[in-house]
Amino acid sequence: MPEGHVIHRLADALTADFAGRPVRVSSPQGRFADEASHLDGHDLVTAEAWGKHLFVSFDVPLPSVVQIHLGLIGKLMIAPDRAPWGQVRLRISDGTTAADLRGPQTCRLITVEQQTLEIAKLGPDPIRPDADPERGWSRLHASGRPIAALLMDQQVAAGVGNIYRAEVLYRHRIDPYLPGNQVPHEIWRAIWDDLVVLMADGVAMGRIDTVTADHTPEAMDRPPRIDRHGGEVYVYRRAGLPCHVCGSEVRTEPLAGRNLYWCPTCQHR
Repeated sequence: MPEGHVIHRLADALTADFAGRPVRVSSPQGRFADEASHLDGHDLVTAEAWGKHLFVSFDVPLPSVVQIHLGLIGKLMIAPDRAPWGQVRLRISDGTTAADLRGPQTCRLITVEQQTLEIAKLGPDPIRPDADPERGWSRLHASGRPIAALLMDQQVAAGVGNIYRAEVLYRHRIDPYLPGNQVPHEIWRAIWDDLVVLMADGVAMGRIDTVTADHTPEAMDRPPRIDRHGGEVYVYRRAGLPCHVCGSEVRTEPLAGRNLYWCPTCQHR
């Protein structure tokens, strides 16, 4: 499932490519045809991300916002406008460039009021400048669940997924099974502040890099990581390999529906 930085990059791209002018909106697959006809020929106003949700607003009578959640298999691809292929649920085009949405978990047309209600269900998004980390803290501190599970809770930190949770816990040497109600406030703020920087870098670079300068391939004289997610990381998808810092074997096991990765030696806090 794409993490929050991917959704923010998509929002930025949609706004840059289509905002402020009329666009053609269609549903080649047919499952969004009525909604697409309501939007077709009108101006796309803006696209914005909140966690893993994408909201695309149009200058039309209510309802006027397309809510998209890619889920596990969804893809939104922006490319030169050509004949659509595959099961395209939603297409936005200006005749030169097209954005094609395939396989989303959610694609629905809603009102601005419904958008407000959907956003209210989410926790703070580290990428958004208006985020309030205390909202995430109140939920985390009230729970006895492991912090690694709570970081996947979108009401704690919207947009954080499996990669960011594993890496930020490693960077702060946090035992992933530490109960949320035992995490000191200053540790939560350190984690939050780190997520703000890491996820902003993800938006800028289009990949997740979490290692410090001391642990890059060049500094350690090691081969670069080869993984479809890209980026240099400490523990994510490195099960069975030596920790870059202490040499212990990185471990993995399921937690909160995803494979957790951690170093049992470094993550002792």
